[in-house]
Amino acid sequence: MRNNISREDLDSIINFLKQDDPILTNGPKVKDFERKWSEWLGVKYSVFVNSGASANFISIGLLKEKFPEGGEVIVPSLTWISDIASVINFGFTPVFVDINLSNLAMNSEEVINKITSQTRAVFLTHAQGFNGLTKKLLIELEKKEILLIEDVCESHGSVFEGKKNGNHGWLSNFSFYYAHHMSTIEGGMICTNDEETYQQLRIYRSHGMLRESNSTSFKEKSMEFIDKELNKEFIFMYPSFNMRNNEIGAVLGLNQLTRLDTNIKKRNENHQIFINLINKENFFTDFNIDGLSNYAFNLICREKDDEFFARLSKELENQKIEYRRGSAGGGNQLRQPYIKKYLKNNEHLKYLNTEHIHFYGMYLGNFPDLKREEIEFICKIINSV
Repeated sequence: MRNNISREDLDSIINFLKQDDPILTNGPKVKDFERKWSEWLGVKYSVFVNSGASANFISIGLLKEKFPEGGEVIVPSLTWISDIASVINFGFTPVFVDINLSNLAMNSEEVINKITSQTRAVFLTHAQGFNGLTKKLLIELEKKEILLIEDVCESHGSVFEGKKNGNHGWLSNFSFYYAHHMSTIEGGMICTNDEETYQQLRIYRSHGMLRESNSTSFKEKSMEFIDKELNKEFIFMYPSFNMRNNEIGAVLGLNQLTRLDTNIKKRNENHQIFINLINKENFFTDFNIDGLSNYAFNLICREKDDEFFARLSKELENQKIEYRRGSAGGGNQLRQPYIKKYLKNNEHLKYLNTEHIHFYGMYLGNFPDLKREEIEFICKIINSV
């Protein structure tokens, strides 16, 4: 990423700080950002948090409130750690599914086949800007009353059937980390169309305190079951933490949101240049770009060739072209030490597409400031290997 925080963004913060007594913690700018983000995305409610990982954590925390007995959550083998860690930390069992090379998302048929009486939710990642949903999956989840949680952290503005992703599930999570489509330096958003869930999100974000609800009826309903001797300002509904963001982050978010659509368009144009120029004999290019909001250039070798991949990596390093081996989350999550004690021996070998990307895939940065001649230079280097 380059220049994701503009001079204009910094000036907006400076002007905000020039007030005589600016509120800095969670306040009116946060509310304004949440409202405008909801309008942009097309959802009813949004809650601004301190990271996409916190959004993941809160999502599964609320799932635990629905299912205190636990159960299974279907997750991708290629994703970011916070999706899986949230599932584990709240006592659910992660059930892994392999991905499609065409969109780096869970194979819908495998997801459907792995649904059992213990399945509580499907935690689907829209990876690297690709849409990960299918009509068949949504129909099946609705029929079986399985909750869908969408991780859209890398895919702001990706679309399925005319609606932005983040609208299709019970909850959806976004990240505003520096390298993503828009940035509040660190930050994230969690979204829903359900009013009661929205009140729970507000509470869960802030130590689990009931006073964070902005609904009188929700508070009154909650108070029916609460010790009347408690101080009403300090009633903790959930065993949560402080995951709030602040006014400076919201000022940045408001400013960045005004150019998000333009930036998505430029990212997609960059991606098409890359696909047009890259050597299709050596690299997989048959991506499903319907609804794309590209995050990065995925470079996936067609063949399992260790020597070729080593030379490719070395040449990129020599030319100071940054890359991330294994694509999203560093490749196959089932190979990571944190998950090993929950798996059978060699469980990671079952996920063939994820394994292929783990060893023969990488991504390279795509961002609005990237010039055509730079993409041409990158492709020339890659194609020369």
